[in-house]
Amino acid sequence: MLTQTITTTAVPAAKVFPAPRTPTASTTDQFSVIASCAGVIATEFSYRKDEEIYGEGEPSEYVYQVIRGAVRTYKLLNDGRRQIRAFHLPGDVFGLEPGLAHRLTAEAITDTTVRLVKRRSLEAAAGSNVQVAHNLWTMTACDLRHAEDHMLLLGRKTATEKVATFLLEMDRRLAKAGMMALPMSRRDIGDYLGLTLETVSRTLSQLNDQGILVFSSARQIVLRNRQRLADMDA
Repeated sequence: MLTQTITTTAVPAAKVFPAPRTPTASTTDQFSVIASCAGVIATEFSYRKDEEIYGEGEPSEYVYQVIRGAVRTYKLLNDGRRQIRAFHLPGDVFGLEPGLAHRLTAEAITDTTVRLVKRRSLEAAAGSNVQVAHNLWTMTACDLRHAEDHMLLLGRKTATEKVATFLLEMDRRLAKAGMMALPMSRRDIGDYLGLTLETVSRTLSQLNDQGILVFSSARQIVLRNRQRLADMDA
């Protein structure tokens, strides 16, 4: 929930199948175009590490874009387990709900800044601007495709295949100068992949022993053999 001061602002990958689709640069541009339209109210807001952005069941009054940091969206199951649906990184859009209430909870993984756009202003802009309506439809379709791919990931892959898929996805989205710095913990990764913390740690250690990756720190990884990783995921 919003508790801090809001400041108004003007606003070739390895073959992986079926890997969760991630928002592309064009999706980022689409939302930036929407946020700059006349009548669309955009603000920036900062959250501390592990701070809740919105909770499940709360009114979906805003759509969000990560400016800096990272966000996880998740659902708590009846038995207390947590299923992470997605990790949102800089440029990604989240909180675009079909109903009037959020179906998931969103939390900042690290200190994070997001852009908020009032849903009501988006709907008004979409009603009068064909490009805005098209961009919103495209982002919704991408989100649905990610959900479908994530469902396949959870239900049809082994632990090693799941970790391989995740690493290749993060490599595409995060890697700089050959290294990726993961903002999320191994427990987060396990809750995203439907694995225990122990299984994630053991699988990463096995990949390290096989020379497929190396750790420069607990969360900084260099992939040494992307092809072998892709073969595991095929």
